[in-house]
Amino acid sequence: MSTPGRMPEPYGQGGGSNLADILERVLDKGIVIAGDIRINLLDIELLTIKLRLIVASVDKAKEMGIDWWEDDPALSTRARRDELTRENAELRERLERLEQLEPARAEEERS
Repeated sequence: MSTPGRMPEPYGQGGGSNLADILERVLDKGIVIAGDIRINLLDIELLTIKLRLIVASVDKAKEMGIDWWEDDPALSTRARRDELTRENAELRERLERLEQLEPARAEEERS
């Protein structure tokens, strides 16, 4: 009768801390991946795609001056409020101008 041998460990067993360390380092320092794809036909450029990927933590991105998500109304409630406030101010200005024009038009119609 044979005894079964030791079963192999599942893939990635014990490597979790290494992966966590690598991820922490990448997010802390940041990493940039850049590439260009060009499609030419008979020396005529048909298509150029420029790819830029930055992987970093939010703090590191802000440190680098990248904060586009703060101004995007789809991603930030503050940006959404700011956009609504700006739109509201514009509408109030338009309404005020229209109200100023109305008495002048009424006078013209009377005379």
